[in-house]
Amino acid sequence: MTHQSVELLIGKLVTDEELREAFQQNPHAVLAWLRDQGLQLSSLEMDALKSIDPSELSGLADIIDRRLQKASLRRGYMAHIVHDTDTLPTTPLGTTGMRITRVGFGAWAIGGGGWTFAWGNQDDADSIAAIRHAVERGINWIDTAAVYGLGHSEEIVARALRDIPAKDRPYVFTKAGLVWDDRNRAAPPRRVGDPLSMRREVEASLRRLEVERIDLYQMHWPAEDGTPLADYWGTLLQLKAEGKVRAVGLSNHDARQLDAAERLGHVDTLQPPFSAIRREVAAAELPWCAAHGTGVIVYSPMQSGLLTGAFSVARAAQLGADDWRSHAPDFTGVGLRRNVALADALRPIAERHGATVAAVAVAWTLAWPGVSGAIVGARSPAQVDGWIGAAALTLTDADLDEIAGAIKRTGAGTGPVRP
Repeated sequence: MTHQSVELLIGKLVTDEELREAFQQNPHAVLAWLRDQGLQLSSLEMDALKSIDPSELSGLADIIDRRLQKASLRRGYMAHIVHDTDTLPTTPLGTTGMRITRVGFGAWAIGGGGWTFAWGNQDDADSIAAIRHAVERGINWIDTAAVYGLGHSEEIVARALRDIPAKDRPYVFTKAGLVWDDRNRAAPPRRVGDPLSMRREVEASLRRLEVERIDLYQMHWPAEDGTPLADYWGTLLQLKAEGKVRAVGLSNHDARQLDAAERLGHVDTLQPPFSAIRREVAAAELPWCAAHGTGVIVYSPMQSGLLTGAFSVARAAQLGADDWRSHAPDFTGVGLRRNVALADALRPIAERHGATVAAVAVAWTLAWPGVSGAIVGARSPAQVDGWIGAAALTLTDADLDEIAGAIKRTGAGTGPVRP
C-alpha cells in the first residue's frame, strides 16, 4: 500500500464522522466504496485494513502525517494552495500593506470547551479540516486569540498551517490582554494591560503559533488592571518596532479610546462586534476608522450563529450549559424571537442572489464604508461553504432598504440600520 493511499484513507476517516461510524459497523463495505471512489487498494490491503480500530484513527493520523485531516479522495493533496487573488476579491487592510479577502476565518469556537466563553467541546480534526478548507477556497487570513481555549486555538491554527508552504500561508492575527488562571480554567480571564504581562503573552503566542512574527497583534479589550491605555498601546507599538509583530490594532475599543491611541502612534486596525443585530459601532467607530485610514475587521457578523438561517428558538433551547450562548440575552426570551425573525427576513434576499442567509448577513456588514473584512467562524468545512459566498456578494440598494425595513419591523438589536 502506498504512503499516499494511507494518507487518503486515514485522512478521510478522521475528517468524516459518518464515514467513520460506517467503517466501525462494516469496514469491508466502506473500504470497497473508497476503492470505487479511486483509492488504490488491493484485496490483501483491504483485509489488513479491516483490523483498524476506529477509536485509534486520530492517533494514527498524527503518527502517519499531520496533513491527513485534509486528505482528499477526489483531488490532489495540498501541495499548492490557490492564491486568494485567483478566487476571492481582496481589499487593503488599512495602511498595513496587507491585502485581505473580504472574509476571514474566525478561530474562537475551535478553542474547544472547558473555559468561560467556550462554544462547547470541539473535535480538533474537524477544526483543522475547516481551516485548511477555508485556505484552499482562497481565505487568506485567520483571526484567533491567546484566550480562545486558553491557548488551544492558537495551537490548532499552527497545526493546520504547519505543512503549508510559507508563500501560501494565510496571514495570522491574534490578540493579547486576557489572562487566565491555569489552576482555575473556569474562572473568567482578567483584562490585563501590564507591559510585562503583554511581553510574556506575545512570546507565548509566537511559540504556540510557531511563527517568528505575528501579522497583526491586537489588544483584546481595554485593560481593567489599572494600566493606562497609553502604556499598553505603547507596548504594542514597541513590539511592532522590534519586529515581533507586523501591525498592531485594538479590539472592542471606542472612538474616544481610538483617538487617545492615535495620538501615540497609528492604530492599524480596529476589531469591533458588528452585525445586523449589533450595530452600535456604525455610529462613531466605523466613520472614525474610515477617516484615519484604520482597517476594520468586524467580528460576529452572523451574531454568533443567530443570522445563519439555521438557528431557531428550539435550537437555542438545546444549547449545552458549556456553551456561553445558553445564558446570553440574544439567545433567550424576546431578544431571541426578534433575532430569529430578522434572520427569516433575509431569506428572500438570499434566494434572489442564489446565496445563503449566512452570506447575506455577512455581506451586510461588508456594505458599510470603512469595513475591510468580516471574521466568520467555522467548526467544519461545510460551515465554511455556508458563508464564503459573502466574499464576493454585493448587496443592492434595494436589498439594503429591505434589510433596514426588517430591522425596524422586528425590533432586533440597536444602532443605525443602513449604510
